[in-house]
Amino acid sequence: MEDILKLQQKIVPEMLKLLEKRYNILRTIYYKQPIGRRVLANDLEIGERIVRTEINFLKSQSLIDINSSGMTVTKEGEEIIDRLKSFIHEVKGLKEIESILKNKLEIFEVIIVPGNLDEDITVKNELGKAAANYLKNIVQDKDIIALTGGSTVKEVVDNMPKINTLKDAVVVPARGGIGRDVELQANTLVANLASKINANYKLMHVQDNLSEAALKAVMEEKSIKEVLDMIHKVNILIHGIGIAEVMATRRGIPLEEIAYIEEKKAVAEAFGYYFDMKGNIVHSSPTIGIKRESIRNANKLIAVSGGKKKAKAILAAEVRNNNSVLITDEGAAREIINILENE
Repeated sequence: MEDILKLQQKIVPEMLKLLEKRYNILRTIYYKQPIGRRVLANDLEIGERIVRTEINFLKSQSLIDINSSGMTVTKEGEEIIDRLKSFIHEVKGLKEIESILKNKLEIFEVIIVPGNLDEDITVKNELGKAAANYLKNIVQDKDIIALTGGSTVKEVVDNMPKINTLKDAVVVPARGGIGRDVELQANTLVANLASKINANYKLMHVQDNLSEAALKAVMEEKSIKEVLDMIHKVNILIHGIGIAEVMATRRGIPLEEIAYIEEKKAVAEAFGYYFDMKGNIVHSSPTIGIKRESIRNANKLIAVSGGKKKAKAILAAEVRNNNSVLITDEGAAREIINILENE
């Protein structure tokens, strides 16, 4: 199969480009259905004439339906999307890139989905699907699963299939913190994931950026202590990775702390820790939750993050985490390799 793909790339490279284009169009329609032609053209940043031609072809193959509300993907179209996923992965050489990144970052495993989240928002759903599939295959009875909040981790939870066979599993938030958007808060995601996998769950309602005295007082509460005990015994930790400056601002950290983070050249943030390019922790948010020791001792870290602009952040947060599984996209993966090769 691999030899055939290489031959096709040499002799008819335009065929593979056309295949990828039609796959992207079909996938975008699927995630945004019903969608109109003009919106589709804008989303994909290609001309309406090209979109019209491709839509006519997809319709002729019974892969999409077109009606007054817009275009939708047929059952046959959904099957094609699913079957093409692994083929596109192979065509783009992503298996080889996964192996290179795994070795260079010194981590347990790398899973790459095609595309670049910076250019195509539907890639976030693909990241969520890949992470949910991985979690489904490794979660066991009595596991303690910790989650951070955020839109990427929400995609993991949303794409998690129902599991009714787990016994005595528990889902907990990885850290305290109540953000503005309720549906992206760790507590909300914890409850939703627990419902899907038939697990118990514990919540932790603690604000970000409390004073040291306030944190100590909160940690004495019985309900908080119970959650912290579980967090420190976590088996699986699912988290996103953010750009340091962006996350510091989003969390409402005081300006003098942001200046300190910048001075220390932090480029990444994950579970309240800020990392420089060498993977050193240069700052941590004053919050209640998972500690570095528990992160190191977890059976699996599942890091989910994509987009070329996050490459430095992903590299900094992931390097030498030998229990980590990185689930990222092609845009970030290729840029990480580019950064490493130009060091």
